[in-house]
Amino acid sequence: MSYAAFKMMHWPTGIEHCASGFITHSPSDSSPPQIPPAQAEDLDSSEWPTQRRVGPVPNLVVTAANVLEVYLVRIQEDDDRIPRPTGDQHGGGGTMDGLAGARLELVCHYRLHGNVESMAILSLGVDDHNKRRDSIMLAYQDAKITVLEYDDSSHELRTSSMHCFEGPDWLYLKRGRESFARGPVVKADPLGRCSGALIYGLQMIVLKAAQVGQGLVGDDEPTSSGGAVSVRIESSYVINLRDLDMKHVKDFTFVHGYIEPVMVILHEKEPTWAGRISWKHHTCMISALSISTTLKQHPMIWSASNIPHDAYKLLAVPSPIGGVLVICANTIHYHSQSVICSLALNSFATQLESSSEMPKAKFTVELDAANVTWLSPDVAMFSSKTGDLLLLTLIYDGRVVQRLEFMRSKASVLTSGITTIGSSFFFLGSCLGDSLLVQYSTGTSGPTSANGKDEVADTEGDLHLAKRLRRTPSDALQEFASGEELSLYTTTPDSSETAQKFFSFIVRDSLINVGPLKDFSYGLRINADPNATGIAKQSNYELVCCSGHGKNGALCVLQQSIRPELITEVLETADDLGEVTETVDYYVQGNTIAAGNLFGRRRVVQIFARGARILDGSYMTQELTFGVHNSELISNSEAPVVASVSIADPYVLLKMTDGSIQLLVGDPSTCTVSVNVPAIFASSTELISACALYHDKGPEPWLRKTSTDAWLSTGIAEAVDGQDGLYNDQGDIYCLVCYESGTLEIFDVPNFKCVFSVDNFVSGKTHLFDKYAREPSRSSQDIKSKVTEEANGSVKKELPQDMKIVELAMQRWSGQYSRPFLFGILSDGTMLCYHAYLYEGLENTPKIEDAVSPHRSAEMGNVSASRLHNLRFIRVSLDMATREEASNVVSRPRITVFKNVGGYQGLFLSGSRPTWFMVCRERLRVHPQLCDGSIVAFTVLHNVNCNHGLIYVTSQGYLKICQLPAVCNYDNYWPVQKVPLRGTPHQVTYYSEKNLYPLIVSVPVVKPLSQVLSSLVDQDTVHLSDNDSVNLDDLQKIYTVDEFEIRILESGKSGGHWETRATIPMQTSENALTVRVVTLFNTTTRENESLLSVGTAYVQGEDVAARGRMLLYSFGKNTENSQNLVSEVYSKELKGAVSALASLQGHLLVASGPKITLHKWTGTELNGIAFYDAPLHVVSLNIVKNFVLLGDIHKSIYFLNWKEQGAQLSLLAKDFGSLDCYATEFLIDGSTLSLVVSDDDKNIQIFYYAPKTLESWKGQKLLPRAEFHAGTHVTKFLRLQMLSTSFDRTNPAPGSDKTNRFALLFSTLDGSIGCIAPLDELTFRRLQTLQRKLVDAVPHTCGLNPRSFRQFRSNGKAHRPGPDNMVDCELLSQYEMLPLGKQLEIAFQIGTTRSQILSNLNDLSLGTSFL
Repeated sequence: MSYAAFKMMHWPTGIEHCASGFITHSPSDSSPPQIPPAQAEDLDSSEWPTQRRVGPVPNLVVTAANVLEVYLVRIQEDDDRIPRPTGDQHGGGGTMDGLAGARLELVCHYRLHGNVESMAILSLGVDDHNKRRDSIMLAYQDAKITVLEYDDSSHELRTSSMHCFEGPDWLYLKRGRESFARGPVVKADPLGRCSGALIYGLQMIVLKAAQVGQGLVGDDEPTSSGGAVSVRIESSYVINLRDLDMKHVKDFTFVHGYIEPVMVILHEKEPTWAGRISWKHHTCMISALSISTTLKQHPMIWSASNIPHDAYKLLAVPSPIGGVLVICANTIHYHSQSVICSLALNSFATQLESSSEMPKAKFTVELDAANVTWLSPDVAMFSSKTGDLLLLTLIYDGRVVQRLEFMRSKASVLTSGITTIGSSFFFLGSCLGDSLLVQYSTGTSGPTSANGKDEVADTEGDLHLAKRLRRTPSDALQEFASGEELSLYTTTPDSSETAQKFFSFIVRDSLINVGPLKDFSYGLRINADPNATGIAKQSNYELVCCSGHGKNGALCVLQQSIRPELITEVLETADDLGEVTETVDYYVQGNTIAAGNLFGRRRVVQIFARGARILDGSYMTQELTFGVHNSELISNSEAPVVASVSIADPYVLLKMTDGSIQLLVGDPSTCTVSVNVPAIFASSTELISACALYHDKGPEPWLRKTSTDAWLSTGIAEAVDGQDGLYNDQGDIYCLVCYESGTLEIFDVPNFKCVFSVDNFVSGKTHLFDKYAREPSRSSQDIKSKVTEEANGSVKKELPQDMKIVELAMQRWSGQYSRPFLFGILSDGTMLCYHAYLYEGLENTPKIEDAVSPHRSAEMGNVSASRLHNLRFIRVSLDMATREEASNVVSRPRITVFKNVGGYQGLFLSGSRPTWFMVCRERLRVHPQLCDGSIVAFTVLHNVNCNHGLIYVTSQGYLKICQLPAVCNYDNYWPVQKVPLRGTPHQVTYYSEKNLYPLIVSVPVVKPLSQVLSSLVDQDTVHLSDNDSVNLDDLQKIYTVDEFEIRILESGKSGGHWETRATIPMQTSENALTVRVVTLFNTTTRENESLLSVGTAYVQGEDVAARGRMLLYSFGKNTENSQNLVSEVYSKELKGAVSALASLQGHLLVASGPKITLHKWTGTELNGIAFYDAPLHVVSLNIVKNFVLLGDIHKSIYFLNWKEQGAQLSLLAKDFGSLDCYATEFLIDGSTLSLVVSDDDKNIQIFYYAPKTLESWKGQKLLPRAEFHAGTHVTKFLRLQMLSTSFDRTNPAPGSDKTNRFALLFSTLDGSIGCIAPLDELTFRRLQTLQRKLVDAVPHTCGLNPRSFRQFRSNGKAHRPGPDNMVDCELLSQYEMLPLGKQLEIAFQIGTTRSQILSNLNDLSLGTSFL
């Protein structure tokens, strides 16, 4: 393998930063385009003394590694009149402040070419009448800062300014240093006047905000909210904090209540260390600088010293109090210009001899690594490292803070960030568990739970628990609430007399997270099909991953493809499916093109090639024939027949094979149908390639809002059919037509007036808008699309003639705020997907003067004000793994919309690569279905035996009745099931014969200090001597230790419940480090045995020599009895920790301390036969045949060879550089062997062994083959055989596909999963040239450069750059999102074709479809 591709398959889910701000709307939009006003008038006033109005709710912005997402908080008011739609995903928990629920809805999602290091919201302050919007500031590694704002016209974020302090011009800022402990930190002034960025440890960048009417982008752009402009940055300058005598800056913030921006900086004058703490402990201080951005001056206005050494965070106190909180591990201090007060949190809090006694909190807690936000101007909520929520109240008089009060609240998820959203919500972002959206309420009188029903909600974010909670009434929830830990009861009484505040919480929504993935196993699914071959065989497997930490620890079961559960028993009841072909009046002599319901499900319509039947039950009430106008002139064989059908009650739209259209119009009063050819199409000669009907349902049809017609948009619309009043509330029906020329038009039905048209829809532009709507004068997006239009014009002659839209669909799924999606399938199998949005530009008046279209003169009168001028569409990228092969089989419709399959809504795409599209939070989740090969037909089925299930027919002719597996959550990149463990999982392995998963779990246990100390002392030495300065008070303290065990889990048969079959506890202070199923050759019985091997280490502090144990267990023959499921067959104590294990040709290879030893197994004993001395500490071992790959904690990788003759382990070669290894593995491509390693700087390197080349120093040195920056810590590689793609080709070139080709699947700490796949040279050269083109051709979000992101990072260590032999599929995947003309142009420039590029990318996806 000389060349490889790096491909992400599951993107990061662990949320690192979260913030809230008015990004898509301003605070003054009390009813912004998206969010309704939520008053709480209908509340029972006896329950709440003051009616709390939920004010304007800002957006939530989250980042997970390089993923940036903006959400809206959708509020559902408590109104019994509105029936809830099925599958409504609103969080449970009952009513609070007049809200019945709230959920997060995605506005936009970006994958950046860089990891977000820090985030801040640039805001003008919390004023409800503010018309300006907020901007997002993001900082990236080294010193890059981007400011983003929301653009209404294009419905996406755009970059308003970029600031880079890297490169030769700014080298002096580093002051000679190469590596820095942390990336840049950005903070914003609360009134939006400026912001600060701390880079390179000691350089403060002050970014001055622009005054209204200034800035880089003109302010006179029309935007929807009457000229709402986001805050922008105008200029910047650098303050060198070293000049102000600051050496070690820990944190900074901007405080409230000053005329000019005031920045408070927390810094350490002289650092201390663990051995000096007792003498030197108050080393920190804070300094307040008044920032004058015009004069570029920063005088110090006050400072405070003697702050404890463990201070790490500053928190600005909101107005009217002002000042700053300094958060330390054991104390909290409040400082303002005039007042100081503090609070001790535990017995480790030290105080200066001179100062007075520090008040103590009522309970002990450690606050290191806490996150904090303000719930009200005087109450801050902390989330501690144990996941407890704690409330800090500032007791104040005027602006003078008198004391601090601290109290416990609830237990929740372990957070990485926490932010308040408006006045009623906060968001707990987590890297270690699911992130939660929580609604809170403040009451000032007694507790509100007078009705005896305590609301309990799941704060742990365990998946199936949250689902169960959603379905159970609240009084039945008590059994789930195991005391304080799991519940969030309504009230938290505050014991102080002055502030009688009660906070009640309800969890409203959660975002699933599968990270951090420490280890995973690849095992068989429960419903695997043993006879499957090819790509269908891949969906037999699933990944079982160790994820989470502490109480958020879980086993995540991930499946890339959906495998529906077959329902076999169809009982003999009225709900049974029996064949009734003979006894009904359906047309059965030929193909049925389509069938559907009409007249409110009173009739069935069946369409076949030359006619239609209307049936009532099983009896025909009407038959129509069409296509033959004059049977004498045309022989029957040449007459056009029906090609495709779209049904929207009471209309049926038919597309004929000759490209013409017919419409069947139903009459609800008589339940009959008549044929009608719309006049506009009867006169037209243009051929139609695809058409569809769209039913805009609901009391408020969505498309009416996009019209500029006053009578239309106010919603007083005419009824579709007024005779019997049945359709008064049924909404509007539209007809979508796509012509062979590529133009898309939308007509209203039944008048057939054109209301929307787009030229060149087939090219896949990023935005669609009505060609008669006047573009805003200066919107960058439209200028961009004009340029692409011109480009398309020049390349049009090279466009493939047969490129056309073959299928269209438009659908708006249920949900109060849902917007329609538009789908189009191209003749080459590409799927275009657009999401509609509303944009009311100021100049969107119709351009009548240039509305004369050459090919339709009848249109002139129709360009009236009734067009949908404000309707726009934005292209949505689909994470489709593979695409349909363009083949010459009969084309049948592939899109089937479903409203409820297992509680989810979306559409199913049939064909040779069937795919589910599920709509969750207004985003499309794409999940393939591989298990049955090609699927030709699909429909939903809901009856007694099959609850919200489905029926599909495979191309082999099998009809299957199925349900979606209910244990999975599909609102994730891959379907996932989380199995809570209530402990930290560390390593997992798979025993395939019995389908068991042994894994290492550690559970935190609280113990008295005396017990902990006695276990730490080595048994051989003397026990605690008298002169040890441990007094009795200290021995009473408690201490948390991790207790380890091996749990053996079996994947659940019934309903996906996983059960623990056996546990193997470890000894006190013994940590299990590795668990593996190994196959050893028993020299006594001369046969192979599968054993469970465990390596452990005793953790007893630095005074005791390191020891570890090597344990072997055998699996019992009878798995039913869990008593003897596993039995210990061998145990031995070794010097050094046993950190890695592997079986090498029937022998056991053990890494203990810095030595690896090879043992042979006699059945009772392990006898050492060979050894090799590794440098420091072995972290991983990999075996291929008789080769060993060893990864060391600091000294990179070693490549060894085992020789049976002479029984020796010998070093072949090593990497001479220093590298902190995370994971290693062999990569096999045909006969080539490569060595892959990931490191702590988030890089991946590939080495090879070439003893004959000169630079390898006679074979001693491993040579680099490729290097790549993954941007995330890779924790585990797994080698899997790639699928040969010749299954999918009709006649592959002989011998072209290598059969012995493997890829590496890897998992990471941020929850992402990807693979490294070998490429042949021709494909690699083609894709690499394309990649270089795309760096310039694709507009990159935030202006980040993909090339610099993927360069090897050495973090200041000497590193010689290696070859650039890996392509980045993250960048290559954007090729398909370019407009068609641009795709053809780029392919032409690099000397290849579009179909060749897409075929290469498709082969790579197919070859790596492992799950």
